[in-house]
Amino acid sequence: MGLHSVFAAPAQANFRPLGDPGARCGPMPYHGCMPELVFEVAQEADGGYCAECLTENIFTEADTWDGLCKNVMEATAAFFFDRPRPERIRLHLVRDEILSVA
Repeated sequence: MGLHSVFAAPAQANFRPLGDPGARCGPMPYHGCMPELVFEVAQEADGGYCAECLTENIFTEADTWDGLCKNVMEATAAFFFDRPRPERIRLHLVRDEILSVA
């Protein structure tokens, strides 16, 4: 079997639009309570913080860490106002630092 037939056959045989309930790819519907939301947090040059959720469209910022925690809770509550909230929220602080070796 050649490479062309290996890669072409599944695409032709199993293609379904994203909205099709039998589609294998596409957005997963939200059912029940998710255990955890993860936010990637970066500290800005001015000392403030920005947080972006890795799985949902939630973004917030604050001048202090305590303020960021409060804002993340408020933004998450607003996002999930009509469905169950996650059980916990993880804030993952990302620090990018360059060390001089010379």
